[in-house]
Amino acid sequence: MKFVRLSHGSGGEETSELLSELLFSKVPDGLKKVSGGFGIDILDDGAVIPIGDSFLVVSTDSYTVNPPFFPGGNIGMLSAIGSINDVVVMGAKPIAGLDSVIVEEGFPLDELETILNSLVGVFQKEGVALIGGDFKVMPKGGIDRIVITTTVLGVAEKPIVDLPKEGDKLVITDHVGDHGAVIMMLQMGLSDAEELKSGMLRSDAKPLTPLLPAIKAYSEHINAARDITRGGLGGVLNDWARNSGGVLVIEGDLPIREPVKRYSEMLGIDPIYLASEGSALFSIRSEVAEDFLDTLKRQGFENARIIGEVRKSEKYRGYVLMKTVVGGFRVVEPPRGELVPRIC
Repeated sequence: MKFVRLSHGSGGEETSELLSELLFSKVPDGLKKVSGGFGIDILDDGAVIPIGDSFLVVSTDSYTVNPPFFPGGNIGMLSAIGSINDVVVMGAKPIAGLDSVIVEEGFPLDELETILNSLVGVFQKEGVALIGGDFKVMPKGGIDRIVITTTVLGVAEKPIVDLPKEGDKLVITDHVGDHGAVIMMLQMGLSDAEELKSGMLRSDAKPLTPLLPAIKAYSEHINAARDITRGGLGGVLNDWARNSGGVLVIEGDLPIREPVKRYSEMLGIDPIYLASEGSALFSIRSEVAEDFLDTLKRQGFENARIIGEVRKSEKYRGYVLMKTVVGGFRVVEPPRGELVPRIC
């Protein structure tokens, strides 16, 4: 008999395989998108629906992070930020959101209030109207503490759909793996680590709406964009490699903090697979990549850098190859298994 495993919810290969078999293959092609838009025919952070001369971009996601409170935030702010960012990286300005909260009987009311205040606070700061939602309570043991689902709607003149092109440069906006490293350390019983207690290492969860001016300015040149959540950078790169032919990344150019490297190595996890909740990756035409990078840095993304490029030669043929710091090459495999359970 087959059973659902934790790895089926990791956002990696097992997730794709399960959804393809049990869901996507059963939806008729004509119902995988709204005419003139994009949906589950092109798997991205959200869906695109044409509305007159513009497009409605919609994204929905569920959040089950363990623990629900962590250095740098909590599940409430994470659930608002996550869906906002999914809409932003598709080139849309977020305008409205909905939430669904399922909480376990016995959950402390003061903690629930803190979580909901954080969720509302993010929407308020970003000017996103909270227009509806749902609230339910499960019997004790029927759910592990709290699960939040958020849906965000945005409007775009020219939405970005993940279709990387040969020769594109890969531009990352910030550090890799901060959020995943923090959750990993907490789950491994390292809450007393000096890097966490001092604030040196904390979740990078933040809205990516400051990227919108740069996205709009370079919309004709951006061929793909994604925030780096479940599956980490390695997951996004492998998705793009399958769609574009192949990807080369330079290990020495990856912006990874020293504490993230150190604890990942200690716990046997490659930081390239750890989630970031405030970093995005762009595939952009090579002739404007340096200008785009300069624009990002002027707009406050000082850690942005070019980390590689899209290639289609036989050598790459659907793979992600990493040029290591010692000059060799290694294959970055698609994420498999559940490296860090319930990370977001």
